[in-house]
Amino acid sequence: MELSIYSVIRGPRTTIKSYELNQRFQKLVLDVHPQATKPAIAEALKKLFNVEVDNVRIIVMKGKARLVSRRQVVGKLRKKAIVTLKRGHSINLGVDAPVAYASGGSKTHDDK
Repeated sequence: MELSIYSVIRGPRTTIKSYELNQRFQKLVLDVHPQATKPAIAEALKKLFNVEVDNVRIIVMKGKARLVSRRQVVGKLRKKAIVTLKRGHSINLGVDAPVAYASGGSKTHDDK
């Protein structure tokens, strides 16, 4: 199955860990198609956002097995990519700071 450059990248991963990777090390964390390869991800970023990719690392997250009505079902396979861009290149994917960072730290209900 041949993937188009538009179906390779599904979107940015918006978690606190991905935000910290972006702020500290200038790395992007993206959700990608399960059949996407490292060269396909680099090519899609180059054609879509006009940036040069230095390094691509892929993490495959297998679906968890759970019981549903006495049957074991397995969740779907997901894949994410941690992309390092070359110096001088950046992408603004519209991902702002997570809610915990917006207020200056995480506060509990009991803090007054």
